[in-house]
Amino acid sequence: MSTYFDKDADVAALFPRRFDPSRAADLHRHDPDILIADHLHVALESDAGVVKALDGVRLSVARGETFALVGESGCGKSMTAMALMRLLPDNGRVDDGSVMLDKEELLVLPESRMRERRGGKIGIIFQDPSTSLNPVLKVGDQIVETIVTHTALRGDAAREKAIEWLRLVGIPEPERRIDNYPFQMSGGQKQRVMIAIALAAEPEMLIADEPTTALDVTIQAQILDLLKDLQNRLGMAMMLITHDLAVVAQMAHRVALMYAGQIVEVADANAFFAHPLHPYAIKLFDALPESGKRDVPLAAIPGTVPPLTLDFRCCRFADRCTAAVDHCRTHVPDLFDEGPLAEGHAPSHPVATHPVRCFIYDPSLPVSQRPVLPAERVAGMSQMRAPASTEKLLEVRDLTVHFPIRKGVLKRTVGHVKAVDGVSFSIAPGRTLALVGESGCGKTTTGKALLQLLRTQAEIGGETLLSGQRLDQLGGRALHQARQDIQIIFQDPFASLDPRMRVSDILEEGLITLRPDLDATQRHARLATLLDQVGIRSEAMDRYPHEFSGGQRQRLAIARALAVEPRLVVCDEPTSALDVSVQAQILNLLKQLQRDLGIAYLFITHNIGVVEYLADDVAVMVQGRIVEQGPAEQVLRHPSHEYTRTLLAAVPRLRPS
Repeated sequence: MSTYFDKDADVAALFPRRFDPSRAADLHRHDPDILIADHLHVALESDAGVVKALDGVRLSVARGETFALVGESGCGKSMTAMALMRLLPDNGRVDDGSVMLDKEELLVLPESRMRERRGGKIGIIFQDPSTSLNPVLKVGDQIVETIVTHTALRGDAAREKAIEWLRLVGIPEPERRIDNYPFQMSGGQKQRVMIAIALAAEPEMLIADEPTTALDVTIQAQILDLLKDLQNRLGMAMMLITHDLAVVAQMAHRVALMYAGQIVEVADANAFFAHPLHPYAIKLFDALPESGKRDVPLAAIPGTVPPLTLDFRCCRFADRCTAAVDHCRTHVPDLFDEGPLAEGHAPSHPVATHPVRCFIYDPSLPVSQRPVLPAERVAGMSQMRAPASTEKLLEVRDLTVHFPIRKGVLKRTVGHVKAVDGVSFSIAPGRTLALVGESGCGKTTTGKALLQLLRTQAEIGGETLLSGQRLDQLGGRALHQARQDIQIIFQDPFASLDPRMRVSDILEEGLITLRPDLDATQRHARLATLLDQVGIRSEAMDRYPHEFSGGQRQRLAIARALAVEPRLVVCDEPTSALDVSVQAQILNLLKQLQRDLGIAYLFITHNIGVVEYLADDVAVMVQGRIVEQGPAEQVLRHPSHEYTRTLLAAVPRLRPS
């Protein structure tokens, strides 16, 4: 487990000239807004027509403030960040609007001057580190490049500062790991490197696009504390783009909720969590997984975000809103000002109101014609738990996975990395075992080893039995056939989906190979059903993976794993890239399949809320070993191991109303 950083010593040493705890308050008082985006319209050219990715977005971020941008995958959050940084794809353009950074209009700057602003004055943490880090450069060189470009440090001094940044973001042995390539690091470690690159030049404004999505909760807590500490000391503003409402509750001063390219609600964070006003916001809170909802389906929002190629002449949320009336389907709502903050809510911004894009709050509309929120937020619940079974579908005995360390011209083995070192557990049909632990502890390696995917890369010991059959002794066609019964959802959908194949080919590949009993018509019907189950429109079959958002690619990966109807699915962070409402759909789908088909899950995750809702049993893993396991209620409520207690203490929670 990584050592928690000493904030007072490390951060102050990194910034000897700029260290001034009172700076943030002074800047906020004299010049509150560092970033103002006004009437921002962004369009993307596509085969389906012009996609209006952003439609009149208005927002402002004050110095020292954390402004959270939340909403469903594909609603425009990341596109907002790209527009602010002027990093739109080649088919994108800004049709209208203004972006002011510290009173300077960014949209009219020549590219040479804009490059100086990026990294130096405004930094960004990208959502997907696998595609953002240069695979042929060492991670240290990529951090040093930012330091050399935007500061006066050179040579050994720049390298020393890069090492210090790696230490601050929780990379173990930074003096050694600075010379690693990205592929030598886990997903969570690559995300921490991205954070180090974004902060290395000490920007005044930081855009953090899902900065902790791939991190376990202990490292997430360290990173969030680091970001908050830098804000307090430097007056750094931050736009936090995330689907994790618990992180928003912990970090944000103000919150903006986006839907289909528009902002539909803006509020002080305290007011937003105590009293959300938009029907979409209310639905998001109802969709959050927690232990109290274990036996019922989550309140998932039906349907998907509408395609942004449409010419909207109605409320964009109307088709998915249970409160919608005829007026919602024939008129376009404005942002109606619900009024000043309620008494008792201290504002974090000079203009502290609560605007909402919903006809419920339209003062010009007669009350009789306004939508009415339902009295009960969640209805129609049914029991979802399957009866417990004593049968063992999967049994793992003393599993070891040791990767050889080879050196010299002849590549002789001089040692081993013990990624998994004597792991044992079992899973019954229809049961879910959650495997939790710190990034790099061996969770993903365990999952891959079960499917016999590491035979050529590592020395594997122990026994893996599926319904009594030794998987570790199978080969050729026998192993190939066994993989119909055990499938995996990989953590990184961008890397696991072939970029040269259309969605239909990706999903159909497994059916053709493992389900030869299905003809072409049956396969096509199966694909349409799968896409509907995971919340993807059927017309997406002819598209390529790069045409989808990160959350949508994850849904495609889930559909591919479920296509052949396996008995056991290894779920490696399957909901980490999903927003709250889609996560609810996926969790409901997984539980429904488990109840109807008796599917078992090995669920690898760092989201304790998902563990509380989904898991029957929990195993806690540290440095290749399981240190505690048992029924979920016992492990989560009465942990016996010190690491488990530390892990649960780091979990962010929504503030009580």
